[in-house]
Amino acid sequence: MTVLPDDLPLAADFPAATRDQWHHLVEGVLRKSGTVDAVGAQAAAALSTALEDGISVHPLYTAEDAPADPGYPGFAPFVRGGRAQGSTVSGWDVRQRHAHSDPAHTNRAVLADLENGAGSVWLAAGAAGVPVEALPEALKGVYLDLAPVVLDAGADFDAAARALLRLYADRQVPPRAALGNLGADPLGLAARTGDHTDLAAHLSAATELAAVCDRDHPGVRAFTVDALPYHEAGGSAAQELGCSLAAGVEYLRALTDAGPLTAEAACGQLEFRYAATADQFLTISKLRAARRLWARVAQVCGAPTEAAAQRQHAVTSPVMMTRRDPWVNMLRTTVAALAAGVGGADAVTVLPFDTAIGLPDDFARRIARNTSTILLEESHLARVIDPAGGSWYVESLTDDVAKAAWAFFQEIERAGGLARALASGLVERQLAATWERRAKDLARRKEPITGVSEFPNLAEQPVEREPAPVPPGGGLPRVRRDEAYETLRARSDRHLAAAGTRPRVFLAALGPAAAHTARAAFAANLFQAGGIEAVHEPATVDAETAAEAFAASGARVVCLCSSDKVYEQEAVAVAERLKAAGALRVYLAGRPGERRGELQRAGVDAFVYAGCDAVEVLTSALETMGVA
Repeated sequence: MTVLPDDLPLAADFPAATRDQWHHLVEGVLRKSGTVDAVGAQAAAALSTALEDGISVHPLYTAEDAPADPGYPGFAPFVRGGRAQGSTVSGWDVRQRHAHSDPAHTNRAVLADLENGAGSVWLAAGAAGVPVEALPEALKGVYLDLAPVVLDAGADFDAAARALLRLYADRQVPPRAALGNLGADPLGLAARTGDHTDLAAHLSAATELAAVCDRDHPGVRAFTVDALPYHEAGGSAAQELGCSLAAGVEYLRALTDAGPLTAEAACGQLEFRYAATADQFLTISKLRAARRLWARVAQVCGAPTEAAAQRQHAVTSPVMMTRRDPWVNMLRTTVAALAAGVGGADAVTVLPFDTAIGLPDDFARRIARNTSTILLEESHLARVIDPAGGSWYVESLTDDVAKAAWAFFQEIERAGGLARALASGLVERQLAATWERRAKDLARRKEPITGVSEFPNLAEQPVEREPAPVPPGGGLPRVRRDEAYETLRARSDRHLAAAGTRPRVFLAALGPAAAHTARAAFAANLFQAGGIEAVHEPATVDAETAAEAFAASGARVVCLCSSDKVYEQEAVAVAERLKAAGALRVYLAGRPGERRGELQRAGVDAFVYAGCDAVEVLTSALETMGVA
């Protein structure tokens, strides 16, 4: 028996701290800051952060906050992973997406991925990818018994699936050795297109494919329960999970009611696809909650416990990908991939950083697949089974997400199931309401977008890419976090092309640098987010020099920048001079306070400050300057 040294005291040697003691310390901090006069649990609540779905994240978690025992990895309810060994044996499946319509180009890219770290192929086929008849050429040289092929063919799923099954036979792949997913997702297609006329026929075709896979190809699944349509429409984590559960339940009904499959076999025909975002803890908790919820569904449907483990494919979120400063997307997808791996996803797709612009080039695909390689091989992320397990915060957040998702799932079921909820507009209304709330946070920069709403670079050279095939549309919208700012930047680009210069704002900095630097930097960052170039020359002005400096700047609008103390002494006089010099609009960086009326009478038209509606401010500024 090993004897441990006694010169390293453990935490047990310290007096136990209580939550009440911590509350007392928080009360003191809040009193000193002058923000909240609260005591006890109310003081801690003042530091909580509200998330979507009515979930709040608290500043402190202890063992008292831990929910019920989540079980063990590989055992029901599978919160801690669908496999007992996690990803420790071979890591997660690095699955790269290919959507180029040229089969020869696709084949080169597929082989390059498989030879350099990818484990499977996610192939867009049909109208939004490689032609169905060209699948053999696109997959030339691919060992179909080693590299799973996952199809994404939209309305052409049946033809694409039959073509892949024929390819297995033509390549003499033993039926039981074939690996992949046929990608049938009739409900996801209806959500994307808004067309429900062929839903019954599509469900029937998908059910036939599932029967073939169950009978002849046990390594191939027929259905993909794709939650991306709901995520890309602006849905929250719980709404994404709720819709996926409802879709999974409808597929189980279709597979078992017709009689070809048992509940156990039907569960084996489903793979679930979820978005992974740069909010790493929410992504981790979402994937863990998804497994718990599906285990409950499978249990109610009578499937044996071992069949209730959800197969998960995580994809880095298209919603978070930006078109401006796309290089930052590499950082976003790295965090998202980390979260997907820690959350226990079986397969992870890292979208290339230029996905939002068009078809990725070789460099972008290499960086995407190497992101997973670094996390697996250099960061050793897969060497720990359920690395988030035991975190009171993650366990509590998992429980909160699961309960919110289950509530939304029940709402869909009360409406008659996902098909009816989509057709009635229930799902779209709920997702739109969530996105509307989030869009307000984006507009106010409460949710910052690096390189877009924060720290934009107007001098960056645009990244050019070949246009991607147009994906199916007409149903749920596809939103992006950057869309409001992208509209503003596009207006600025058109003005630059037509006039040779970007629209400008003159920063009228008052007083010494110590007084105006912070607000001048804030104002420059704010206006540049809308494509408006900030001119800060000279470094400081006063009532005597402001008009001349404004005229020399070439700007048509002005923003006063300084401290509140300097504003009291100089803002009124400077604003009057600038208005007289022809400024179409005068902004002041800072909250107006009690002097709003006086400043407005002097010519200050609007106030910009942290938390203001930046999109509204920037839109108004461009309109004032006549930027179409």
